[in-house]
Parts: sequence; structure tokens; C-alpha cells
Amino acid sequence: MIQVKEFIDTDTVFAEKRANDFLAELDDDQVINICYGSMIKTATSGNTYQRSTILVVYKQNPQKQ
Repeated sequence: MIQVKEFIDTDTVFAEKRANDFLAELDDDQVINICYGSMIKTATSGNTYQRSTILVVYKQNPQKQ
């Protein structure tokens, strides 16, 4: 089964770290595609912050279910 998992930066955790932790659990042949994007978030104070989004498309390993 093909699945998608999305990782988005939060105020306390970067998407990159969470995505890398998740990818470390997968076998290389399970990964189909990884997409990266970024967006600008404006706080109520008027400051802007860049937020990253990572999308991992992977094959679920039936042996690990």
C-alpha cells in the first residue's frame, strides 16, 4: 500500500528532524518520493517566519504491520 506522510515545522520542532527520524525507520526500497516546500507565516506581531513542509511518499511494508 502506498502512503503519504507530511511533516510541517512547528514553533518547537523542525520538519527536517521529524522527517529524518521517520525515514530512518524505512528501508530504502520503501521510499518513493520526497517533496519539499516552504511558506511564510506572519505572526500577530508582524514578524514573518519561514516554515518548511516535507512530504514523504512511501510503500508500507506489510511485514512490519
